Amino acid sequence: MQIWVDADACPKVVKEILYRAADRVKCPLILVANQPLSTPPSAFIKTIRVSSGFDVADNYIVQNIEPGDLVITGDIPLAAEILDVGGEALNPRGEVYNRETIKQKLTMRDFMDEMRGTGIMSGGPPPLNQTDRREFANALDRYLGKN
Repeated sequence: MQIWVDADACPKVVKEILYRAADRVKCPLILVANQPLSTPPSAFIKTIRVSSGFDVADNYIVQNIEPGDLVITGDIPLAAEILDVGGEALNPRGEVYNRETIKQKLTMRDFMDEMRGTGIMSGGPPPLNQTDRREFANALDRYLGKN
């Protein structure tokens, strides 16, 4: 079992939680991004830099995960692909993506994109708060505890 991170958009505080968890449970953590990443020295943390471009990091993750691997992402279409290939997905706010709700989330995402495109709405989700961080850490611990 490995943990993969869609690292370009992953908040720093979430990455720090992941670094500590990888060392604590001796689990491989692979961060994929199209920019250089700075990580603490660890035998369990690896970074992979992919070329710039639309969905290049996402495609790399989908092509390289194995069933049962966990992917940390806020990207709902990527989460849907991860579920399709037998992986598990968790967003930085601690929400576990699952087969029962992913279609609804994709529909809502598309609707919100449309609303932003028409100018009716602007912006994205609010910044992570302390509750979000705690929810993420708890969801990660639950995942690590069952594997």
